[in-house]
Amino acid sequence: MATQNFLIELGTEELPPTALRTLAEAFASQFEAQLKDADLSHQGVTWYASPRRLALKVAALSDRQPDKVVEKRGPAVSAAFDADGNPTKAAMGWARGNGIDVSEAERLKTDKGEWLLYRQHVPGQAIDALLPVLADNALNKLPIPKPMRWGDKDTQFIRPVKTLVMLYGETLIEGTILGVASDRVIRGHRFMGEPNLTLAHADHYPERLEREGKVMADYEKRKALIIKDAKAAADAVGGMAELDEDLVEEVTSLVEWPVVLTASFENKYLKVPSEALVYTMKGDQKYFPVYDANGELLPKFIFVSNIESKDPTQVISGNEKVVRPRLADAEFFFDTDRKRPLIDRLPELDSAVFQKQLGTIKDKTDRITALAGQIAERIGADKAHTERAGQLAKCDLMTSMVFEFTETQGVMGMHYARHDGEPEAVALALNEQYWPRFAGDKLPTTPVSSAVAMADKMDTIVGIFGIGQAPKGSDPFALRRAALGVLRIIVENGYQLDLVDLIRDAKAQYDDRLTHKEVETEVLDFMLGRFRSWYQDMGYSVDIIQAVLARRPTKPADFDSRVKAVSHFRSLDEAEALAAANKRVGNILAKYDGELPSTVDSSLLQEDAEKALADVVAEKVAAVKPLFADSDYQGALTELAQLRTPVDTFFDNVMVMADDPALKANRLAMLHLIREQFLNVADISVLQK
Repeated sequence: MATQNFLIELGTEELPPTALRTLAEAFASQFEAQLKDADLSHQGVTWYASPRRLALKVAALSDRQPDKVVEKRGPAVSAAFDADGNPTKAAMGWARGNGIDVSEAERLKTDKGEWLLYRQHVPGQAIDALLPVLADNALNKLPIPKPMRWGDKDTQFIRPVKTLVMLYGETLIEGTILGVASDRVIRGHRFMGEPNLTLAHADHYPERLEREGKVMADYEKRKALIIKDAKAAADAVGGMAELDEDLVEEVTSLVEWPVVLTASFENKYLKVPSEALVYTMKGDQKYFPVYDANGELLPKFIFVSNIESKDPTQVISGNEKVVRPRLADAEFFFDTDRKRPLIDRLPELDSAVFQKQLGTIKDKTDRITALAGQIAERIGADKAHTERAGQLAKCDLMTSMVFEFTETQGVMGMHYARHDGEPEAVALALNEQYWPRFAGDKLPTTPVSSAVAMADKMDTIVGIFGIGQAPKGSDPFALRRAALGVLRIIVENGYQLDLVDLIRDAKAQYDDRLTHKEVETEVLDFMLGRFRSWYQDMGYSVDIIQAVLARRPTKPADFDSRVKAVSHFRSLDEAEALAAANKRVGNILAKYDGELPSTVDSSLLQEDAEKALADVVAEKVAAVKPLFADSDYQGALTELAQLRTPVDTFFDNVMVMADDPALKANRLAMLHLIREQFLNVADISVLQK
């Protein structure tokens, strides 16, 4: 079977930059799945993407499907013929459906009987008939939330489609996709190179497009060039570029021919907090800020042009003119905001609604202040500083800077608090109250910040649950992220806080605003549920997490200790046998409807195996008691692992469900005692092999 490289390129109007990689990768994976379903062999699919194109190249794609023999089983022979040997209606109907006579059917003999069988030879289809359909199917499965129509066409895609190229080697694959007929013409750069190129062979892509059309279709190559040149440009001015992954991705998706340039702004703007300047540079203009070796912002920025200008100074000057008014705005807002102390804005929060049923942001601030003060007492934070931080927490929302540059909330509160002479712990808390902002983000650095951050998040979680708006699919209030943030703050700082207390205290701040009666139970379940995804992300298996969840420990730090202890226990040789034994004991006890004695009666011990087990159990119960008191779960489980041999011997030699009721109850009491020791940590019976 012959093979050739296959190229498909869809030329479009400008694609959404934040979705470009996702679209390209999805196109590749969906098309590869289509090839697999069609039984077409190949040696890999490579994707290309730029602002005005999505493309795939399939290496060594076979020119047709392989021929196949399809077996179609018919009715059993016993049902296919009557007593006289004549075909039944069932047999004739099956044969007719396959286009044969019953006499032409083969017989399939198995150990379960004999059936009629028809083997149909199905010739494979040629590639030229298959590819347009496969490509169309793949494109229809792309993740496009809001497809659009254009012109007078009924077809829909994320952006209007202008060109379509499908080449199998040097052969043009004819077909129409999204209303566009295939051709050999691809479009070059809007302003440089050849505007249109005619491809004679699939192998000429993407090299000719880059060389003659001035379009670098290779996304990863384009991205690598931007990073390399940006680092070199920053180094040339004695600094380091801040190359955030998300911003680099977006810029890569905005340009077809990246040209990295360096521009400047006036030193006077450096008196404005760097976060505000960086926000406008990155968010509005897609520029990369530059820092010195000490992490201080330099009056430089790096940008990526989509054109190779004969006079780069004009491009640089133009970008400097664009950014200057935004920096001037930031300077004006900063100077204006500092004319009033932050605390003076507290009453203004009454004019901003947090949530219709939960009140204003001022109401939320009052709740945060009270709850944060209670948390501070439990974790050893300065209560006065914590309550002051709670009062000021949302005041920067009323400043001109945050109103204009919303992402600077928190950080501007910190700068304004410092200007007002607030204690440093208070100022830091205004910024760190929002930490962690996302999975893996940094945590608040002080107890005061931690208390305010937890109070803010718990207030939101309990409030939204309390009005019956628990997240289902969507999560507009980011409650999952907030819950995980609280858990991380507690666990990673080792705070001995109980979720039950936090939820109860948060609920108490709402007085009678909350209408959902089961709010405390549902919030606790919700937060415990966050442990599952968190520990799975850290590499713990589901059964380990489930073993701990079965005991519902409500102190996150305690939960963490149990998970790590069970994970260690599972690595021991004794773990599998003891997990099975615990499961067996649980099943036995579940079926026993009598009352168990509170202690094991040594006078009722008869067999050597049960006497030996009783001695070891007594010894281990005494040994683990102080370990449990210190929450040394790993040490306790390591001690209990030594029960494996005597437990196995007991089950091998002793009849637990003896005829004598007293004897049976005594043996069950001993097994119950063993199980209770393990249950002090987790239900290890759910551990899998």
